[in-house]
Amino acid sequence: MVLQAIRYSRGRLDILDQLRLPHEEIYINIPSRQEAWNAIKSMQVRGAPAIAIVAALSVAVQAAKGLAMENQQTPPTLVAQQIIWDLEYLVTSRPTAVNLSDAAIKLKTVVKNIADRPNSNTRTILQTYIEAAERMLVDDVDDNERIGKHGAEWIVRNKPPAAREEKLSVITHCNTGSLATAGYGTALGVVRSLHSAGSLRHVFYTETRPYNQGSRLTGYELIHDGIPATLITDSMAAALLHTRRQSENIAAIVVGADRVAANGDTANKIGTYSLAVLARHHGVKFLIAAPRTTIDMETKTGAAIVIEERPEIEMLNIKGPVYQRNESKVDIRLIQEVCVAAKGTRAWNPAFDVTPAELIDGVVTEKGVVEKDEHGVFRWDKVFGKHAVEDVSEVDAPKALGMAGDGITATESTATAS
Repeated sequence: MVLQAIRYSRGRLDILDQLRLPHEEIYINIPSRQEAWNAIKSMQVRGAPAIAIVAALSVAVQAAKGLAMENQQTPPTLVAQQIIWDLEYLVTSRPTAVNLSDAAIKLKTVVKNIADRPNSNTRTILQTYIEAAERMLVDDVDDNERIGKHGAEWIVRNKPPAAREEKLSVITHCNTGSLATAGYGTALGVVRSLHSAGSLRHVFYTETRPYNQGSRLTGYELIHDGIPATLITDSMAAALLHTRRQSENIAAIVVGADRVAANGDTANKIGTYSLAVLARHHGVKFLIAAPRTTIDMETKTGAAIVIEERPEIEMLNIKGPVYQRNESKVDIRLIQEVCVAAKGTRAWNPAFDVTPAELIDGVVTEKGVVEKDEHGVFRWDKVFGKHAVEDVSEVDAPKALGMAGDGITATESTATAS
């Protein structure tokens, strides 16, 4: 059974506290938008798709409480405005991932449309919002399963001819599974699909410093599902590809995304860019797995993506339960924070980097895998239709790629969730 990070029934939302993983499985209640904002900010919930769903459902929980009240005398216009304010506030918890702002825009449109109707009332506004948010939850799981299927089939088709009959191995980064989505996962969904199809030999997953989403969360999911896997530190990927690519039949590196620009430049957890460079050097495919809501056609290149910077302390200190060496066990009752850097150390801690489109072989969405055309341009017709890609070819790719590497915009915000 796949892990369930989000538990929802109308009027109640509980999320798996990811700060307690992998040693404790504790669910916390999210009764309102404020608790959702706090959970996103503190990284109790993380992963761009999951954040969007939790934000949307937290407002749905509030709306359900409003429906349950006998006295619904609040003017419909004020009810609609409050929902819009709540959604806009939740977006401030996490600026980099486009899924959250995309969900907020869509839900605000739903609310505005129903509020503008002549016969609109408080009940219809609240009911319509709840149903729209719940549909997002259902759709996210369905989309992830399709992403997994499309991505797995693409990797199998594109593996080296000499290894065509063998099971293959992949590398993945950060956490992109059930804990980062409403269920199943994006990049980890591809891994799950490969495994269920009998095509997976092994998955190597990075520790993902400094927040260790790989070792804490991806490892937790892989062990839970019984998928053959090995943990590596972020800096071991090059050695792994150099020494074991052929013996392990490593065919691809598959990662998620927090935002994909119109030209294909992709913002994802820090360390993704270096993996793309390694993939190109060693001749393995590099695949982005993300729902089409992650593709931001308004952002032309990666140069325009704001990169969050998190506190230095996350790199300087490590916190976790004490390991009792003599008894070979973890004591989850005793949590300690340990300093791993010299006193006075300064640290730069960007949460994301931007991988240039030229290093990406494909972007797999619920609609299929998009590859670059003969001019090196990602055409999003399969995802959005022809009208959505009219001006993508006008982007100066070399110039844009240079900007993406050198002109990353920083912000003092410490909110991130990947």
